[in-house]
Amino acid sequence: MQTYIHGVGMTQFGKLEDKTLKNLLLDASIEALEDAGKPEVDAVFVGNFMGGSIYNQEILGAIIANDLGLGYVPTAKIEGACASGGIAFRQALLGIMSGEYETVLVAGVEKMKHVSTVEVTEAINAAMDNDSNEKHAGLTFPGFFGVLANRYFHETGATKEHLAQVALKNRNNAINNPLSQFKTETSIDEIMSSRMITEPLGLFDCSPTTDGASAVVLSKKKGNIAVRSSAQASGPTEMQNAENLLSIPAVGESGRLAYEKAGLGPEDIDVVEIHDCFSMTEIISSEELGFFNRGEGYLALEQGKTLPNGEKPINTSGGLLSKGHPIGATGISQLYQIVHQLRGTAPNQVNGARIGLAQNLGGTGSYSTVHILERV
Repeated sequence: MQTYIHGVGMTQFGKLEDKTLKNLLLDASIEALEDAGKPEVDAVFVGNFMGGSIYNQEILGAIIANDLGLGYVPTAKIEGACASGGIAFRQALLGIMSGEYETVLVAGVEKMKHVSTVEVTEAINAAMDNDSNEKHAGLTFPGFFGVLANRYFHETGATKEHLAQVALKNRNNAINNPLSQFKTETSIDEIMSSRMITEPLGLFDCSPTTDGASAVVLSKKKGNIAVRSSAQASGPTEMQNAENLLSIPAVGESGRLAYEKAGLGPEDIDVVEIHDCFSMTEIISSEELGFFNRGEGYLALEQGKTLPNGEKPINTSGGLLSKGHPIGATGISQLYQIVHQLRGTAPNQVNGARIGLAQNLGGTGSYSTVHILERV
């Protein structure tokens, strides 16, 4: 069954002290519903990771249904670490394809800036296997992706400057995005000399903590933006189980499945949103998704291939690095950007964009979703 995105909504991303978790969720949902022409909704799915642990608020789906007057529709909150939004979208899609629903509201939200760095870091670390030897040895998310970066440097000709090029590209894209968290210009020199988080990842190489929400309205009713395919895969939850430190298998497998279902290949994709939780992740994932040969993603950066006017534009929104990363909202915000690209109304618009791909990662590669959208 073909499904279509009829409406999208998104709040400002950043430190939003005047907005509660509920405010953000409702704002994005109302915008998406209005964009869709205020349809009757049969179900609500919400992507959220830390609403309970750091905001003491669960039942988010029921809150939306109640406050928006949607009636007694079924609702659910979906948790999949940083892939919560992408998984929520996929569950809504499957519900429509099963024939259970006709139109579904999918939203993602996170409120992270109100607590200390220690508290939010502890909450984020729940997305690791906390019963593993690696965790007890002190492994963190920056530590994990720092290891991947160092190994990538060792096996290729890449350097820290290539990571800085990812961060600079995405910051420049975010400057043109009115909803992004960071809009201040920067330079390679500033990025290279920024405070070290974990070697070789500096401050600009790591996505920030963010408040924000995003939403989409998905329906089997015919529309202009079709969901060409959707796929999800899981991967190793511990570094010691990785067969290759230059691979994130869940990304590659979810991409392979999405291409197969869509009857497309990497060469058919016009614009891409990749889960760049760290600058290194964008490079590795661009290779996993087949846009560049393994070990050559850094060369594509050098050649400008991932710029908005390049051969394979990646993260025209600014990516997680500069658009921001409100965890539960991230996967839906990627779809928001792709929809606007296909409508021709996006910041950093890609000329003639017709097919777009959004890839959302959870944990250190525990989950990955890939969704391919097409303008019809």
